Amino acid sequence: MQLTVESVLNEAGAGRFQRRLLAVFGLVWTADAMQVLAVGFTAASIAATFAVSVTEALQTGTLFFLGMLIGASLFGQLADRFGRRRVLLITVACDAVFGLLSVFAPNLTTLFLLRFLTGMAVGGTLPVDYAMMAEFLPSKNRGRWLVLLEGFWALGTVVVALAAWVASVYVTSDAWRWIFAVTALPALTGIWLRFWVPESPLYLQRTGQGDELRSTLNLVLRTNGKPELHRKDVIASSPTAPGSGIFSPSLRRRTISILTVWFLVSISYYGVFTWLPARLTEQGFGYVRGYGFLVVVALAQIPGYALAAWGVEALGRKPTLIAFLLLSALGCALFLIADDAYGTGGAILLMSFALLGTWGALYAFTPELFPTALRGTGMGAAGSVARLGGLLAPSALAVVFSYDFAVAIALFAGLLALAAVAAWFVDAETREVVLL
Repeated sequence: MQLTVESVLNEAGAGRFQRRLLAVFGLVWTADAMQVLAVGFTAASIAATFAVSVTEALQTGTLFFLGMLIGASLFGQLADRFGRRRVLLITVACDAVFGLLSVFAPNLTTLFLLRFLTGMAVGGTLPVDYAMMAEFLPSKNRGRWLVLLEGFWALGTVVVALAAWVASVYVTSDAWRWIFAVTALPALTGIWLRFWVPESPLYLQRTGQGDELRSTLNLVLRTNGKPELHRKDVIASSPTAPGSGIFSPSLRRRTISILTVWFLVSISYYGVFTWLPARLTEQGFGYVRGYGFLVVVALAQIPGYALAAWGVEALGRKPTLIAFLLLSALGCALFLIADDAYGTGGAILLMSFALLGTWGALYAFTPELFPTALRGTGMGAAGSVARLGGLLAPSALAVVFSYDFAVAIALFAGLLALAAVAAWFVDAETREVVLL
């Protein structure tokens, strides 16, 4: 009997194996979120330690995002060429090592270098994690589970906000060292857990590794309590995917459209959440002040993910993404017209809720737009343009923020609305579509 990888995964269902995979990837995803968002929470402390301005200290973020830009593109392509598993092990190890070494940086130059190297590692883990997770999921569950993985970003946001809050209260100097130490811990644990993760079945199929493919599929079936493959069962060879690259004629429109969305969402998200912590702790008013409110902002992300997880399966990837983009733009617009603490706080919570729902839908949609031979490359390209947005947010936009915070938020509202238009131009809906 001839079977496809998709049919075997559908038979296995989403069970214990996928839950374990989600826990392993989710732990490192939490660590990555903490590393990324630590930029905004550590800038003031770094500035105090090395006697520089906050703007200069934020260059740790600039170099971190530059590293992520390079790492996403480089490791995404390597994952397509040499396999997902090898790349995952390398990137998470580098994430942990360089992240931990950042704690002991004796001067600003060394810290800049270590944050750049940490950024390269984090940039490599993000696209490959999603490509691999997608390739272990049955089509009917894929969207929801990919949003669940993205939901660990909210967990990382809460943890780093709590760590910054505690450090601000109990640590009198060099609070950034304690925050970086907390961000490195999940990645250190994740190194050992990654050894349990087998190679992607779709990658094994594409590269003709039949014995390893059968062994991996049997592991999934066995772990989920399903009968293993019979000896006479034959796994079909990998289908031929259209095009020779992510910008080939058959993929060009969706690639350009989705990369545009990634860039616009990224510059808006990182623009808001790189500058917002310092602004709220220094200039907030009423209950919209300090790290306590920032923890609430982080918690507001969780229902955003929950709604996105429902939407991508019930409504589809594309309409869910567009709806969250428009809701994010609305949150920015409400921030502009708010005239008291309650209005400002409500607008910020809506931005947090909607922007993270946007990320959930975007991460569920993007890996399904590319064939297996190009999935790592496609996700790497998406990660790279996202990091370009993150790179611009703390540095190039500093002038806009210093001129008028409201003008910057208005700019983000326009960019998010433009991203909704770009998402509309994506020429595919991938709900329950078989991965090639």
